[in-house]
Amino acid sequence: MVRIIADTTSCVAESFAAAHDIPIIPQVIIFGDESFLEGVEITQEVFIERLRAATKPPKTAAPPPDLFTEAFMRLAPAGEPILCILPSSLVSGTVRSATVGLRMAREQGLDGLDVRIIDTKLIASPVATLIRLALQWAKQGEPIDVIEARILEMSARCRIYFVVDTLKYLAMGGRIGGAAALLGGVLQVKPVLTFIEGQVETFEKVRTHQRAIERLRQVVLEQIGPGDRGYLQVMHADALEEAEELAAFFCTRLGLAEVPIRSAPPAIVTHGGPGVLGVGFFQE
Repeated sequence: MVRIIADTTSCVAESFAAAHDIPIIPQVIIFGDESFLEGVEITQEVFIERLRAATKPPKTAAPPPDLFTEAFMRLAPAGEPILCILPSSLVSGTVRSATVGLRMAREQGLDGLDVRIIDTKLIASPVATLIRLALQWAKQGEPIDVIEARILEMSARCRIYFVVDTLKYLAMGGRIGGAAALLGGVLQVKPVLTFIEGQVETFEKVRTHQRAIERLRQVVLEQIGPGDRGYLQVMHADALEEAEELAAFFCTRLGLAEVPIRSAPPAIVTHGGPGVLGVGFFQE
């Protein structure tokens, strides 16, 4: 069966990963001279507290390559092919880190094992959806070529829209991509942002937070198909009440039994800031 490796930006629940033996490689969070492995050495709650109290924003770093090497070597004895399903290489160095980690593993005798490193050009909960589907297909006995092709095809159909409480975190972290045109004295704008070709872009300029939320609702209703085929999920960072309201709205309007709510991990919140609220889904 095809095995899967992911990282903490995928929003995959620890319990799910543990139940299915999916190694989750942690991102690195840096506060001044202190560095922490996300989800291992710092919790979401402690991170949010420190972020709000910090005079300087934290930084992030891609996982050390040796963490990927360890995961490859642990899974290698079974001889099963491995898929690394990872975030966009334009906002994270994780793909590069995995590539280096694989080379190190090859040097330690991993030659011959089929390992694919996939740059999904996505981030957060849509990546978790792809991981769950990849696991499902793997358990059905699909070969790695088929699973990889399906992931890439679905990635191209993914839509991510989100709002941030302030643009300053994206600006300071250098992850603002094509949305940089919004900067320059307009940090109070509450735009609806999106992910296009692996990086942050402006979808629409909005002046108030409430209008941004209303636009999020409209965009989903305009673009998603009926039923649960779009794998719609709501994402947030320290904005659970708003996330619950948004999920309830979609359940009612789209006739869904549930819209999962995912808490954005520290490596994402570092760049988006507290108050991030977003949606991710796949168009038919």
